[in-house]
Amino acid sequence: MNLADLLSSFPIEPWVWQAFFVVFLTLVASYAARRLLLAWSRRLERTSTPWDDALAEALRRPLRVLIWVVGVAFAASLAPAAGEGTIFEAVGVVRDVGVVACIAWFLVRFVGRAEENLLARETKGETGPDRATVDALAKLLRASIVITAALVVMQTLGFSISGVLAFGGIGGIAVGFAARDMLANFFGALMIYLDRPFSVGDTIRSPDRELMGTVEQIGWRLTRIRTFENRPLYVPNSVFATIAIENITRMFNRRIYETIGVRYDDMSRVQPIVDEVRGMLESHPGIEPDEFLMVNFDAFAPSSLDFFIYAFTRTKAWDEYHAVKQDVLLKVNDIIERHGAEIAFPTRTIHLAGGPDAGGRPS
Repeated sequence: MNLADLLSSFPIEPWVWQAFFVVFLTLVASYAARRLLLAWSRRLERTSTPWDDALAEALRRPLRVLIWVVGVAFAASLAPAAGEGTIFEAVGVVRDVGVVACIAWFLVRFVGRAEENLLARETKGETGPDRATVDALAKLLRASIVITAALVVMQTLGFSISGVLAFGGIGGIAVGFAARDMLANFFGALMIYLDRPFSVGDTIRSPDRELMGTVEQIGWRLTRIRTFENRPLYVPNSVFATIAIENITRMFNRRIYETIGVRYDDMSRVQPIVDEVRGMLESHPGIEPDEFLMVNFDAFAPSSLDFFIYAFTRTKAWDEYHAVKQDVLLKVNDIIERHGAEIAFPTRTIHLAGGPDAGGRPS
């Protein structure tokens, strides 16, 4: 028996050839889409816009899956049993669910690629949106896409969205009472993203709490802060709604505010010392001349004549600030010694009652 006789003994229905042709076209279309998107993405990588190459990269895999979903569903619909009460009745529903899933997959990938591109521009030193803002918007967009896709899929499967939304509203009240702390942390994170009192990389401190360090991550529930002891500190976001925060990174200068006392024996030297210290600060390369500067005699202290120094450094870096402050204090000491005075230290004079200086007999 030859091959022709063998094929004639097993006749192939015309719809089988049609389905095979549709699958073949689907394979060709998937391969062509892969090659075109690959060439397109390579060309768009050379542009400065962060959106076009993110679009091409995000579209690559979902588009191929979408082509296969539509092609296989169309091929399955060609079967004679497609119109009868068989499993083929589910082809249309599966196709619709697959299309929705592919669109949602593409949108989620696009948001993720765009987020990576925007953060990469910030890493390279280019101007761009704040890291915390990009992270917050990306999370909100991804959550919106997933929720919307889930509702569309449920509607496609025959579920009533209105019933689901009503159930979600009643359940949301119960969940709200049961998860008050979680919701408080969520809205605390939302406040941080909107008001932006600090961002990732900022050094912050709170006068209300023992909280000081560099912000490493802002999550929806917790914010991770790296303290100066190099320890991670996890702070619930709801805390930031009840405390004051100082953003040290955003200040322009650091302040030097010191009180220095000389002996009472050096009263005549106080004015020249104060004048020379003021001149030294006005010409010091580490002191900001455009900021407020003051050097004045301040008080008759119990064991010293006190004058204070109030000035701002040019730098806001912590290590450089202390270097400038050290140099200023050492120069103040040199000025005091040059005028023949001394820095006072706590002393106490005791007069004994009945002693020779009191005019009475020694006891």
